[in-house]
Amino acid sequence: MGQAILQPVIALVLWSMVMWGWLYATRLPAMARARTKLDPALPGDVMLGDLPPRVRWKADNYNHLMEQPTLFYATAVTLALVGQGEQLNLWLAWAYVALRVTHSLIQALVNAIPVRFAVFMAASVVLIVLAVRTAIAVL
Repeated sequence: MGQAILQPVIALVLWSMVMWGWLYATRLPAMARARTKLDPALPGDVMLGDLPPRVRWKADNYNHLMEQPTLFYATAVTLALVGQGEQLNLWLAWAYVALRVTHSLIQALVNAIPVRFAVFMAASVVLIVLAVRTAIAVL
């Protein structure tokens, strides 16, 4: 009971792997074209700074998927463990995933920062509501 909320968790994990694949499918050919020299003494942003922005956007988004969504994962797993991963909490979890996928597509394709920020804020509000509902269920 309450384990349905693990479906959006796995969906976001799989989406993160899609972005990882997209990142390397664009980065490796761009590095070859730019004849990027791999120098462990340089920070990654300096070493890869010559890559086109459209290539770097995918990596930026993959990094973003390793940040705030970790709070989502902890929240959703907690809800599953306490049997509260159904109904409104499940809808909120799917809304969060949909917003994060939308954020990814905006950033990876056009990087329209005001639109991307609005989607990020909407996802953040959904996560805050989900976290508060989790706190109520646990405390």
